[in-house]
Amino acid sequence: MGWHGIGSTELGNRINVCDLPSKYDQLVSYCSGKPGLNPMKDGHLVSRESDFIIYSVEAAFLDNVVKEYGPSTKVGATVSGQTSVKAPEREAFEKYLPKDVDIVSIHSLHGPTVAPDGQALIIIRHRAPLAKQRQVERILKPLNSRFVNLSYEEHDVVTANTQACTHAAFLSMGTAWKESASYPWEESGRYVAGVEVVKTNITLRIYAAKWHVYAGLAILNPSARIQINQYASSVTTLFKLMVEGRESELRARVYAARDGVFPSSTSSQTGGVLLDDEILNKFSMGDPRNAATAPPNSHLSLLAMVDCWHVLNIRPFEHLLLAATPIFRLWIGVAEHLFRSPTRLDSAIHAAIHNTQFRSDDTEFLVAARGWSQCVSYGDFELYRRRFEETRGFFEPRFEESRRLAGALLKAFDE
Repeated sequence: MGWHGIGSTELGNRINVCDLPSKYDQLVSYCSGKPGLNPMKDGHLVSRESDFIIYSVEAAFLDNVVKEYGPSTKVGATVSGQTSVKAPEREAFEKYLPKDVDIVSIHSLHGPTVAPDGQALIIIRHRAPLAKQRQVERILKPLNSRFVNLSYEEHDVVTANTQACTHAAFLSMGTAWKESASYPWEESGRYVAGVEVVKTNITLRIYAAKWHVYAGLAILNPSARIQINQYASSVTTLFKLMVEGRESELRARVYAARDGVFPSSTSSQTGGVLLDDEILNKFSMGDPRNAATAPPNSHLSLLAMVDCWHVLNIRPFEHLLLAATPIFRLWIGVAEHLFRSPTRLDSAIHAAIHNTQFRSDDTEFLVAARGWSQCVSYGDFELYRRRFEETRGFFEPRFEESRRLAGALLKAFDE
């Protein structure tokens, strides 16, 4: 979230900012020529002078940062955090902030390359009078985001339900393709059209971001860890049914998941994001003319995601309009595209059993999904960083192309 320029009439015309002390000179250079931005050497100075304070710190380091600077907070100030997982934030704020300080936390549910207009912005009034929440809302009003009021606990459940499986799927796809040493959209007739367009573009969009954006949610959010583990379990179970040729059992399990997550009584709730292959093909990274010869795909990543939701009794539509990210809205649209069409779903099941052209990809995907699940279960940020950055390095030469196409794709379906 870009903060300079917002709320200038609410608490004055100056925004105090700081970074690591070692980056002070860079910060001064960044703030130069930007009216209202006042660079400071450390968090003590910001905390002593500011009426509204936002901690934009990686979740893994938040406790130490609040421990260092929290006691310096100005009396009567309002403190907020912009972390993606709130359990550690709540603990740090309650432990280190003075009692005469208010807590109204926030979280924008979109990445830095997505315009904030109309996107969900979570507001958590944890320890503050209603008037302070209204003040925060006025400060943030220029973002034109949609305010959603939740508690700390509700935030972590909602973000897990809308992001955990989604991130696990795309991270696993990226790792699988990296281990196959190929850019999938460059293979003739594969990953160039329809649903494959979303898979490739959003996978690269995620890997173009910073690793810690996803690590905090996965490792520090208990609900997310449960879901990522179940996602890997769903991938494993479905893959075993595929390779053992147990088509009737695979069909029964997939259709049970469909009926649980997409009941016939529930019409599409994605706001028009039931996908059109013709529109998707406009955003292809490969040659869409090859789509005519594309072999049927098992769509294991999608089958496992819906299976995971079904096993854990998660109803994603309940959070779709409440606090969904742009990527989640698109990905659930892809799931609907597959699961609400008996023809497409039966084709995926048949391909999973009888067509082996994607079998090597599915094998790599299985290994990747289990690897990410193990990484998260260990709670190892360094291992997570290494896995993420190794895959990121493989795709990095194509980020500019994917960033442009993925941005246009998200914009098209927001419209």
